[in-house]
Amino acid sequence: MRQGFIVVSNKQGAFDSIVERERGLQHGLSAGQMTMIAIGGAVGTGLFLGSGFAIGFAGPGVLISYAIGALIALLLMGALAEMTVAHPTSGSFGAYAEHYIGPLAGFVVRYAYWSAYVLAVGTEVAAIAVYMKFWFPTVPGLYWIVGFSAALILVNAMSVRAYGSIEYLFSSLKIAAIVAFIVLGAWFVWRAPAGSGVGFANYTSHGGLLPKGWWGVWVGTIVSLFSYLGVETIAVAAAEARDPARAVTRAFRATVLRLVLFYLLTLALMLAIVPWTEAGGNESPFVKVMAETGVPYAAGAINFVVLVAALSAMNSQLYITTRMMFSLSRAGYAPAVFGRLTRQGVPTAALSLSTIGIGVAAVLNALWPQAAFTLMMSIAMFGAMFTWLMIFVTQIFFRVRNSGAPLAFRMWGFPLTSVLGAVLMVGILVGTALTREFRMTLAYGVAFLVVLVVVYALWYRHRAAPAGAARPDAPA
Repeated sequence: MRQGFIVVSNKQGAFDSIVERERGLQHGLSAGQMTMIAIGGAVGTGLFLGSGFAIGFAGPGVLISYAIGALIALLLMGALAEMTVAHPTSGSFGAYAEHYIGPLAGFVVRYAYWSAYVLAVGTEVAAIAVYMKFWFPTVPGLYWIVGFSAALILVNAMSVRAYGSIEYLFSSLKIAAIVAFIVLGAWFVWRAPAGSGVGFANYTSHGGLLPKGWWGVWVGTIVSLFSYLGVETIAVAAAEARDPARAVTRAFRATVLRLVLFYLLTLALMLAIVPWTEAGGNESPFVKVMAETGVPYAAGAINFVVLVAALSAMNSQLYITTRMMFSLSRAGYAPAVFGRLTRQGVPTAALSLSTIGIGVAAVLNALWPQAAFTLMMSIAMFGAMFTWLMIFVTQIFFRVRNSGAPLAFRMWGFPLTSVLGAVLMVGILVGTALTREFRMTLAYGVAFLVVLVVVYALWYRHRAAPAGAARPDAPA
């Protein structure tokens, strides 16, 4: 046993030992906050900005792309809800992989996911600096990076209740903006006169429904999946919910329905108002649509919404990376200091470590802006998608191990639903290798997995100690 690490048995007799070693976090999240956290995690820059890229790849067929993405998200939420209601713990899908597949799986899943979102934090904060230039073009971006980062780090360091309250506010603002967009867009399409170029005829008037073919639809599905990433946050937050079973079940049902409505309705209206040939590209299609409607101050309003979306994403990413590092420490796969809690139940050392993406993004973008961004995004994209794949695989092992046991929440259609989800995720990962824009994702990702496996084999494989080893949960 190396000094400064907690070591646990590689063969857990029961999941209770994992729950026990991760005790100490406070239960400050309500069912309503859990629902908004899940929705807020999935409704962000992927919708407000990324949808434009998806439209460019698939044309009107992007509706099919996002429907496929919604199906995968639905299957994932069901698989996660089933396991989370049975085992609410901060390690979540990483802890489930450790217990039901093996210690290596738990190690790789947690570090892949942690690395993905640590880098994602860096890209979000860089985007925030760009958004603020809309109002303050002469103020250096570094000021906004430092200011907003400090504010969100402080929120996460206070308590889980503070995090939940801020995220609830952010999510409420985003949802209000989407609902307003849907209402305004529907009114504009309904009132559009004949010959105005606005209407559902735009779906087929520029090369047909599938101008880029089915391959374009599949590439659009890859982009759509990035938009749905974040729904898994509720599984991590379940350990700090007041009533985990009720909160997770309610969040699952509410989130899936709202996400499908938000994404598909907004995209359907976008394509009816602005031809897909104009909606795709680097600019947010929301801005283009609002400009078409003639709403005053549309650009500023949308810029504010996108800013809130980036802040919300960064807030959630800091939270989940902190809890994942906390879980790694309690499992013995990171220094013990990252498993220590304050009197408010916050692992502040793990939070501090999880902010390194901010510094990495700032330094690498200054030195090698193009190469650094590609590397960070490739690892981030792969880590998140690999985690989704492993969630489906883990649920299959979970069901086999609990065959015949009563479950408080049971995903319908097993094993077909889990197998379908896993197959679709494999297809998307393979699709990244065949697409020029995402070609490096699989290459960087596989290389990163190899590094993790080697580190585990050399450093952790032979380490063992009783599952009830002491936990560093004394208040700091």
